[in-house]
Amino acid sequence: MSYVSFVFAAGGAPQQVPVFRTGIDLVHVGVTITDKKSSLITDLTQDDFEIFEDGKKQTIRYFAAGDPVDADHPGLALHLGVLLDVSESMGEDLAFSKSASIKFLNRLLDAVDITVVDFDTEVRVARYSQNEFARVVERIRQKKASGWTALYDAVGVYLDGAAGQDGRKVMLLYTDGGDTRSAIQFHELIDLLKASDVTVYAIGELEHQPQSIKNDQRMKLTQIAEVTGGQAFFPTAIKELDGVYDKVVAQIRAQYTLGYLSTNEKTDGAWRKVDIKVARKDGRDLRVRSRKGYFGPFKKP
Repeated sequence: MSYVSFVFAAGGAPQQVPVFRTGIDLVHVGVTITDKKSSLITDLTQDDFEIFEDGKKQTIRYFAAGDPVDADHPGLALHLGVLLDVSESMGEDLAFSKSASIKFLNRLLDAVDITVVDFDTEVRVARYSQNEFARVVERIRQKKASGWTALYDAVGVYLDGAAGQDGRKVMLLYTDGGDTRSAIQFHELIDLLKASDVTVYAIGELEHQPQSIKNDQRMKLTQIAEVTGGQAFFPTAIKELDGVYDKVVAQIRAQYTLGYLSTNEKTDGAWRKVDIKVARKDGRDLRVRSRKGYFGPFKKP
């Protein structure tokens, strides 16, 4: 059963920034481990990890290794989000993006649901169950390029909805990286991404963008992805997508999920830095990719 689509106007009257609720729930962190050659490490156990919050060691209460997708276990369910830029600036690249997003969705058929967000001047969002895959494909194929680009608002809307989901949340973003319409500013979006537990993979179509803005867009898309522990890719042709998707899917399949109850009882809403370390002998030779922290709970005095 799909949810009713919602449309959000962007760039008009000031909008309320999405609020992420926190409480006594476990802090969940998705972690990807690679060696010096960027090969994924998939044989670690809970005892191989150490978590530090603001320098203080935490006790791991939840651990899932590799690819334990289980729709009946809320902590293991995989929720997939696809954000598709259909603004006028994507005109030459929209066919590429539509084919690319459908190709990606075919690689992760074990997701329990798919949230589709397409955006131009407005942001439209709908959530579908996996058995409605044909409707998802039809929705994507019908899109035409028009309007301005409310990229940051679209990501914010998705994050707000994902905050109510339990389990692993992966978002794939297709865009040229330029924002011309959002009420949310870039620095506010980065704060929202820091507050979320979504892993973002960005596919940037920058080939038809002016050189004067291409580097800035590339940097922003890279930051959007990396602040969540994800990664940004910049393919130039459909034939490159298989290699990109091999990397993305492999990372999703190899991701560890760690959970802990913070020993910090303050409710000041402050940023808390999270460091993940591999405790085994070769840990110094391994590279850890994860979100760098989160905002603690806030309660008015």
